[in-house]
Amino acid sequence: MSNIDPRGEAVLARIADTLETRRPDRGGDPASSYAARLLAKAPDAFLKKIGEEATELVMAAKDGLPERIVSETADLWFHCLVALTHYNLRPEDVLAELARREGLSGLAEKAARPAD
Repeated sequence: MSNIDPRGEAVLARIADTLETRRPDRGGDPASSYAARLLAKAPDAFLKKIGEEATELVMAAKDGLPERIVSETADLWFHCLVALTHYNLRPEDVLAELARREGLSGLAEKAARPAD
């Protein structure tokens, strides 16, 4: 997206770089790293956390609590970054997809997707 704060992109890239070092096949130690523990028990561990964090975000939004909405969104994004790491993807891939969709009608974009 053309209006993305480059510092935000950099933060996501740094987190992704750190998560790469936490992969068990790259020496990540599940005993000393939460991310390494999630990646060692992948995909079930991070998928469970994504579901939990998404639910907590919904609850925070329903309660109208801005600080909790931000906090729960950060938790959700982190666990999504762990998922991306597991599947050898990067936040830049997601940003590129968002950029591709920028300016498209959400209804038109959804209609253009292949049927599930």
